[in-house]
Amino acid sequence: MKKMNTMNTKMLVTASVLIALQIILSRFLSINAWNLKIGFAFVAIFVAAYFYGPAFSVIVAVISDVLGALLFPSGAFFPGFTVTALLTGLLYGFLLYKKQTSGRILMTVLADQLILGLVVNTYWLSILYGTTFGAVVVTRIFQCLIMIPVQYVTISLLMKKLPALRKEILR
Repeated sequence: MKKMNTMNTKMLVTASVLIALQIILSRFLSINAWNLKIGFAFVAIFVAAYFYGPAFSVIVAVISDVLGALLFPSGAFFPGFTVTALLTGLLYGFLLYKKQTSGRILMTVLADQLILGLVVNTYWLSILYGTTFGAVVVTRIFQCLIMIPVQYVTISLLMKKLPALRKEILR
């Protein structure tokens, strides 16, 4: 029973730190425009997925999206972006929990940027701002071209450092 309580406490503290990290990276340390977002907010979701898997990464992604929007709004709250956050947590959790290879990292980054970022979020933006999908997608291609290598390199570098941290946190 004591080990289970300790694990729950560690998970709660880890989730809290990752949620705070994601909010800081997303709201304060990213380049944000109405249709572009370039930054490292994905790091917190990746670390959540790496440590505890899909359910945990979904919780961190969704809570940080909602809390970040409430505490530090950068426009009107739109639940579509929360759906994208949920899908991002699932994507990272299913593809990168306990199975990190260069191919899986690349597949995750491409799916995140091309499907969730370029298609799904562009669709949400076109609904939110009443613009045509085609007009918005052209400007968001630039974001994807920057974020694909940034995400791939960052996750690959983190993969070298996280095993030691994981042992420390999970013991």
